[in-house]
Amino acid sequence: MDREYNDLIGDILEASGEKDNYSGEGKGKPIPKTYLKRDLFQNFQEKAKDAGFLPPWLEMQKEISALIHAAETENDVKLVNKKIKKYNTTCPPPMQKPPITLQSLERAKEVW
Repeated sequence: MDREYNDLIGDILEASGEKDNYSGEGKGKPIPKTYLKRDLFQNFQEKAKDAGFLPPWLEMQKEISALIHAAETENDVKLVNKKIKKYNTTCPPPMQKPPITLQSLERAKEVW
C-alpha cells in the first residue's frame, strides 16, 4: 500500500469509476453562520432540543414532582426521598434538592 491513510470513500468511488467526475451543482448546503459561532456542545444542545430529547435528570424531576403532589403518607415520602437521592446524583449541582419530610410536604409542592 503506497498511501499512509485509508480513504474508504475514495476507494469506493475509484472502483465505480466516479472518482474526480463529480458533476453536481455545488458541494452541498452552506453551513449556517450561527453554527460556526457556537461550540460543539451548544450545537449538540440545539439539535437534541429540536429532536425532543430530555436529559434523564429532567425526566426524573417531572416524575418526582408528580410523586410529591400525590404523596400523603410517610411511606410515600420515603419513596420520594429515594427518587430525590437518585436525582441529586444525576443533575447538575446547582439543581440539587434536599430530602422532604411529611411536615414540609406542602412547601415541597411549591418548590417542585
